[in-house]
This record gives sequence, structure tokens and C-alpha cells, in this order.
Amino acid sequence: MTQLLRMGNTLIDLLDQAKKVDFLGPLALRIYLAPIFILAGWNKLTALEDTAYYFGEFLGIPAPMVMAFLAGTAEFVGGIALLLGLGLRLMVIPMMFTMAVAAGTAHWENGWHALPETTLTVPWEWRTDLIEGAQARKEMAKSLLKEHGNYRWLSETGSFTILKNGIEFAATYFIMLLMLLFTGAGRYSSLDYWLARKFRTGPVT
Repeated sequence: MTQLLRMGNTLIDLLDQAKKVDFLGPLALRIYLAPIFILAGWNKLTALEDTAYYFGEFLGIPAPMVMAFLAGTAEFVGGIALLLGLGLRLMVIPMMFTMAVAAGTAHWENGWHALPETTLTVPWEWRTDLIEGAQARKEMAKSLLKEHGNYRWLSETGSFTILKNGIEFAATYFIMLLMLLFTGAGRYSSLDYWLARKFRTGPVT
């Protein structure tokens, strides 16, 4: 027993050494999320009327032009903040709000999964009926393509599926942004860290 405890403590000590490079976690999240939000925001802002029409007519969001502009700006500016690590903990708040609104308006009625997975990856999927329906339509589409098209050529770069469009991606991005809200942009690799070292009077982490 004593030997096991000693080995366990040694392992924990080794893992604690990894804290010296703990900035790699926030940096990886930032690099992963930045292009997603920059592109999403840019697409909204450069097609503002179409985005507003979708927000108003399909999602029922009030003041759709204003909301489209705010969502696009939050995503685009927030994506740049992610990239630079500048003002990050402040910027993730409107980005999280945007993800919450997207999940509640555009995706909620489609359940959790983005794709109609027959093997559920989470136990809380609430639209299994859509999964069953999507699978039936997928098999019908494949049958038609095999009968009337060159299915081998059509599927050689990837198999066919049907977009279920649940909240999975919006929820995942929300959770990743939540982590950054608490951790910040990370040491060494962010402008926030170096600005804090220069101007803050308290300890900088």
C-alpha cells in the first residue's frame, strides 16, 4: 500500500510539472476557435440583409437587422480577440451569448446531435425521432444514387449523410468559451498577459 501511494504521489508530482506549460491549453482553444468565429462573423456582416432576413423570418428574432449586426460583430471581433489573446475574457461574454441564442433559436428543435448518429454519443438526445427519420431518408437517397448515378465516384471522398443540425456545435463552442472566460488567454502567448505584466498592480497569472 505504501509503495502504491508513493507511486501515485510521484505521478501527481510529474503531472504538476506540466503546469509550467499550462498556457498551451488556452492557446490551443484560441487557435481552434479563432478561424471558426472570424469566418462566421465575416459571413454575417458581408451578407447582412440575408442574415437579418433569416433571423427574422425563420428564427423569429426581434429587431433582426440589429441582432444580425451584433451577432456578426461579436463573432468577427471576438475571433480576432481569440487570435491575439486581447481583451479575451471580456469578449467571450457576447460570444457565449451568441452561441446560447443560436442553440435556442436555430438548433434546439433539432435536438443535440449535429449529425443523425444511430449510436448516441450523449444520453440526453431528445429528438431520436429525427435520427430515425434521417436514417430512412439517407438509405433512400443512397439507393437512388446507386440506381441512377455513379455512386462509387459520388462517395469516394466521403460517405453521404444528412445534417440533423442540433445544438451540438453551438453547445461545444459555448463550453470552450466558458473555459476561456475562467482561464483567460493564457500566459506568454497572449497580449493580455504582457499588457497585464506591464500595467496591472496585482499578481499576473
